[in-house]
Amino acid sequence: MTRLSVVIPVYNAEKTIESLCNTLFDLYRNSFELEVVLVNDNSRDSTHIICQRLHEANPETVTYIRLARNFGEHSAVMAGLNNATGDYAVIMDDDFQNPPEEISRMVAEIEKGYDVVYTHYPVKRDSIFRNLGSAFNDKMANVILQKPADLYLSSFKIMNRFLINEVIIYTGPDPYIDAIIFRSTSNIGRVEVRHDKRRHGRSNYTIGKLISLWGNMVVSYSLIPLRILGLAGFIMTLIGVFVGGTSLLDAILPYRQDPTEYETLIALTTFFRGFQLLAVSVVGEYVGRIYLALNCDPQFVIREKFSAQKKLQIAAVHTGLNHGYDKKTGK
Repeated sequence: MTRLSVVIPVYNAEKTIESLCNTLFDLYRNSFELEVVLVNDNSRDSTHIICQRLHEANPETVTYIRLARNFGEHSAVMAGLNNATGDYAVIMDDDFQNPPEEISRMVAEIEKGYDVVYTHYPVKRDSIFRNLGSAFNDKMANVILQKPADLYLSSFKIMNRFLINEVIIYTGPDPYIDAIIFRSTSNIGRVEVRHDKRRHGRSNYTIGKLISLWGNMVVSYSLIPLRILGLAGFIMTLIGVFVGGTSLLDAILPYRQDPTEYETLIALTTFFRGFQLLAVSVVGEYVGRIYLALNCDPQFVIREKFSAQKKLQIAAVHTGLNHGYDKKTGK
């Protein structure tokens, strides 16, 4: 029987997470060897109590991980993937916008041989602000991550064990899951699924979080900004050389008007500022590569973990920066 892990980053989901897990149990317990990995990203409501109760009621199915502080959705997903043991891992939200009934279609698609299958929606039932943010993020990813233009970066996706193992090799801070996927594989599928309205509450994505996500994509997974600066510096240097050459010809040729002090100043300023910008971008290229390689801030810190009992001896947990405590094993 196929072993299926469902990784759910959970944040302030006291009204939905129990119902979501029960729906997953009803739908897939008999079809797959099911594992549900709940990662509580330091919720402020009673989510911790509910997740702990879900583990106690389903000790062979639910692994519950509680993070020490709020690390963000992508870090919470990384914590879940590091503790998932399935042949496939589905990543889904905690608010029922990703219908559990669609998982069977995702499994059928990835079994065609893909490493990852992204979902896309005929109708997306988010706010205008969220849809605009997603559209902008999608366009940025086309350039920064070299994403195929027809692929939508949905948080609702499924990946196989090969790709899971490749993704969790990354131990840098502020992970961006899609960027790690694109640098690991090009064997990508897509499937159309339903997108539902959020059942309770409101989206946790604010303009600040969206800007942080975009900045993380640009700075952490691409050197394109440095190269744009370098190109701008190179163009400014050429302009400075052109203006300086024109001014020199004006000065030495008798039939041309002598350059003004303003023109001379502009030529010198443009050249040297362009050259400085070009030099800074070259240095920044080296610094950027060092940053990408050496930054070792933790992705996540686990305060406590409640492992599914039947998987204690076989779970291959990648814990390079995991300082958590498992209450069942005492380790």
